[in-house]
Amino acid sequence: MSSSDIFIGETIGTAVLILLGGGVCAAVTLKASKARNAGWLAIAFGWGFAVMTAVYVSGPVSGAHLNPAVTLALAIKNGAWADVPVYVAGQLLGAMIGAALVWVAYYGQFRAHLTDREIVGGPGAQATAAQAVEAREKGAGPVLGIFSTGPEIRNAVQNLATEIVGTVVLILAVLTQGLNDQGNGLGVLGGLITALVVVSIGLSLGGPTGYAINPARDLGPRIVHALLPLPNKGGSDWSYAWVPVVGPLVGGAVAAGLYDVAFA
Repeated sequence: MSSSDIFIGETIGTAVLILLGGGVCAAVTLKASKARNAGWLAIAFGWGFAVMTAVYVSGPVSGAHLNPAVTLALAIKNGAWADVPVYVAGQLLGAMIGAALVWVAYYGQFRAHLTDREIVGGPGAQATAAQAVEAREKGAGPVLGIFSTGPEIRNAVQNLATEIVGTVVLILAVLTQGLNDQGNGLGVLGGLITALVVVSIGLSLGGPTGYAINPARDLGPRIVHALLPLPNKGGSDWSYAWVPVVGPLVGGAVAAGLYDVAFA
C-alpha cells in the first residue's frame, strides 16, 4: 500500500465510522429526532455496525485500521513504523470530516435542541434540564456526547483504567481474529468479528466512560465540536480530553505486548 492509499483509505473509512457512530448518538440524543431516547442498546449496535461498514469500505485500500491504537499495536507487532504518521493523520482528518457530516445531517435538530429552554436553560426553563446543567458545570455542553465521550463519574484513574481495559479487549480481538492475510489490517471476516466485539465492549464496558477505545474517534470530533457554530453548545471538556487519547494508546501497547508473549 502506498502512502496515498493509506491516507485516503483511512480518511474515508474513519469518516464513515464517525458519521454512522456519531449519527446514532445524535439520533438518540436530539429532541427532534425520531430515534430520541432509543437508549444504550441502539448506541452500542449503531457503533458496531459503523465499524463493520467502515472496515468494508476502507479495508481493500488501507487495511482499515481506523484507530491509532490499532495502528500502534500493529507497528509493535510487525515492527513497521514508517507509515504510522500517515495512518494517524488520515484517521484524525476522517474523524473530523465524519463529525462535521453528522452536524450537516442533523442541522435542524441541533438548532432545535440547542434553542430549547428545557435543554439549555434560561428564562422560563423547567427543572427537567438538570442533567444538561450538571454536564455543563463539568465543562461539557449539552450535545458534546454526540461528538466525544465523557465519564459518568469523574475519577481520572478509574476512567483511564476503563479505557485501557476496553482497548486491550478490542486490540487482542483484532490481533488474534481480525487481521487480513497480510497481517497489516482488518480482513473481511475480521471486520465482522471486530464489529461484534465493539458491540460487546459497548454493552459490557461502555457505561463508565462511553468507551472511546479510539483516540481519533474522540479527539477529532471534539475539535469539531469546539469549532462548529452551534448555539448554546457549551464547553468541549478539554480537561478530560487526554483520557480517551492516552487510555486507548496505552491499551493498544499493552495488548500488543500480551499478544507477543501469549500468541506470537
